[in-house]
Amino acid sequence: MKSEPLPPQTPPLEEFLDIATEAALSAGAILQSFWGNLESVREKGRPGDLVTEADAAAEAAVITILKRHFPEHQILAEESGHQGDTVSRFLWAIDPLDGTTNYAHQYPFSATSIALLVDGVPQIGVIFDPFHQELFRAARGLGATRNRQSIHVSQTKILSHSLLVTGFAYDRRETADNNYAEFCHLTHLTQGVRRGGSASLDLAYVACGRLDGYWERGLSPWDIAAGIVLVEEAGGRVSAYDRLPLDLASGRILATNGYLHDALSAELLKVKPLAMPLPSI
Repeated sequence: MKSEPLPPQTPPLEEFLDIATEAALSAGAILQSFWGNLESVREKGRPGDLVTEADAAAEAAVITILKRHFPEHQILAEESGHQGDTVSRFLWAIDPLDGTTNYAHQYPFSATSIALLVDGVPQIGVIFDPFHQELFRAARGLGATRNRQSIHVSQTKILSHSLLVTGFAYDRRETADNNYAEFCHLTHLTQGVRRGGSASLDLAYVACGRLDGYWERGLSPWDIAAGIVLVEEAGGRVSAYDRLPLDLASGRILATNGYLHDALSAELLKVKPLAMPLPSI
């Protein structure tokens, strides 16, 4: 992904960042209000792919704020899909509740994720975890912060000393390419591999140095666009599994502190998927 200059007379990135922050904080307040009070939890299709009334309410709040400030921009939101003028170079990618399964079970690891892409390249990223009151923000060329304090990726340089994180897509019951083999392989080569259940927070934790690397498949742009900006602005590296430039549409991402990137990529490329899909439960 190559970052191109913004169009003439475009508001500065700080303005986009502030509006995205306003929207994320508004969504976070809604998520807190529904916490433990959900009346509707349903599956959208695949087993485990949940949606709640909190997702819908938080997304509506984010979209309302963005449309008020930027009515000409495109919006791609997890629950309501694509909206706006497809001619616009500006696209907001929104996940109002990243970690819905965690949220539905009152496991406090979920967040609102908002990114602005210009010509397909993430330029702004805001991730808000209302349960730990952590606000992660980043903009191209402006650095990355946690609660307004600068953050940086870890300094871990040896894979065997690292702590990684990953996740498993909703289609894991249906395909041999389900990340189980990779998880087991890297668990034996590192100090541990965590599974958080929120891609945006996984990336935020790489950006602030709590984790040294992250990989996953089966993702959507709204899951990772904001986190990409955070990791790169915090000094890390993001790519495809094979270290080629990341294609958001591929659903696969490798993000590290930079030091471990080549080693982690090499190990991922060694792994063969399980021979057969696991049976459905």
